[in-house]
Amino acid sequence: MRRRSLIGASLAAGLVPSLSAMAQGLAGKTLNLIVPYPAGGGSDINARLAAPELSRLLGQPAIVDNVPGASGSLGVMRAANAPADGSALLLGSPMELMLTPLTLNSARYKAEDFRPIGVMSVTSMVLLARKDLGAGSVDELIALLRRPGAKELSYGSIGPGSLYHLLGERFTQQTGTKMLHVPYKGMAPVVNDLLGGQIDLVFMPLAGNVPDLLEAGKVKALGIAASAPHERFAAVPLMRNSKGLEDFVYSLWSGVQVSQRVPEEAQQRLHTAFNEMMQKPEIRRSIELGGSKVAPEQSLAELRRGYLADVERYRAIARSVNLRPE
Repeated sequence: MRRRSLIGASLAAGLVPSLSAMAQGLAGKTLNLIVPYPAGGGSDINARLAAPELSRLLGQPAIVDNVPGASGSLGVMRAANAPADGSALLLGSPMELMLTPLTLNSARYKAEDFRPIGVMSVTSMVLLARKDLGAGSVDELIALLRRPGAKELSYGSIGPGSLYHLLGERFTQQTGTKMLHVPYKGMAPVVNDLLGGQIDLVFMPLAGNVPDLLEAGKVKALGIAASAPHERFAAVPLMRNSKGLEDFVYSLWSGVQVSQRVPEEAQQRLHTAFNEMMQKPEIRRSIELGGSKVAPEQSLAELRRGYLADVERYRAIARSVNLRPE
């Protein structure tokens, strides 16, 4: 009781307890970094960057646990049902935390069941087009879509309710245009069909192999859904500069979450370790080499406000397109 009182007093005074002192309650217990996708993806890469550092900082062994399936919901439910002691960490993103529950009845959780501990990476979204499309910018695309008698254009996504689908629907809503949505079961076939000209457009994160495809001229970028120009692709216009798209700013973040049942004390302990981890130059360099940006440091309160704002924003878009879970 005296130890808890001392921790509570130091938190109230704005002081951060030492990691070693706060880790005593979980000494020897393994940290389980749950990734709701197969090995090799962005969340998995971030988990493997984080595991050894969090293990060192918290004095606990750490493993990466890949739990793929059902659009990420199996891994999320694993994290939601884990012991509420701070040993189960979810490497999540808006895709499975916020969007999957809007499309799958089997996803028995809601975004508010989790609390963000820290964001590792933020990736801008870009509107890509097949290389021979008769438009080189968002403004030219809008003009093409509005041309009387023009052939209907198509855009791909990894399925209804995915971020890529919602951005396509939001784009047509805000510009008063129409496009055909073509859903796929993964990103690889989407990219292959864009390269082959079977589909015309796709919203994608500006990371992974996308920068290489752009620089090789295999696809072209019509616009970036960001608030500021991209360092590597500064010549690509911002979508927010086009009429009707002034608020069209979207990114895909990846970070660490825990169940909302985890006590505030444990959340603060993990948050302190996370922020220290993110100062490591090798971690920051790895994130940037992948095409993403290192997220700025935020307090737990700031993280929660941003998280809940994203939840409401995506739910509003889902309602506007009449998205229903199946």
